[in-house]
Amino acid sequence: MQTKMSVRAVSVIGLLVAAEIILARFSIHTWNIKIGFSFVPIVVAAIFYGPAAGGLVAAIGDIMSFILFPVGAYFPGFTLTAFLTGVVFGWFFRKKVTVFNAFLAVLVVQALISQCVNTYMISFLYGSPYWSLFATRIYQTAAMAVVQMAGILLIDKKLMPILRKYETL
Repeated sequence: MQTKMSVRAVSVIGLLVAAEIILARFSIHTWNIKIGFSFVPIVVAAIFYGPAAGGLVAAIGDIMSFILFPVGAYFPGFTLTAFLTGVVFGWFFRKKVTVFNAFLAVLVVQALISQCVNTYMISFLYGSPYWSLFATRIYQTAAMAVVQMAGILLIDKKLMPILRKYETL
């Protein structure tokens, strides 16, 4: 199925990629932990344009962040999980953002993608024991789950009405 996107939509997606790169730059980074707000433009893209746009904003943002501000080695597995994160948000928010589907989206993103898959990617990349990393990353996952849940609900209640009012997106 072929979908046409307007020039405005492509431009907005480009701006959201830029915002994701900037927010990723100002997140807390270590070799096995990342806490930040780079999910915000991904969620906005997912709400307005759907799973593919959410995934593209996340994946392109991940690649461009590495090119502009490398932290460690580039690993395509992280780009894949970034893409999946955007797709998950887009899938759960395709009709409407509710507390329940926000909870489910954050649960899938944090418990499955971040905690399980990204931990495996870090273990594979650095040769660290999976279960040791898994245990240390639980705190990050829990913290990010709270941040994402609150952030998504705030985005939906405060930011999206403003963007819709001014027909920004």
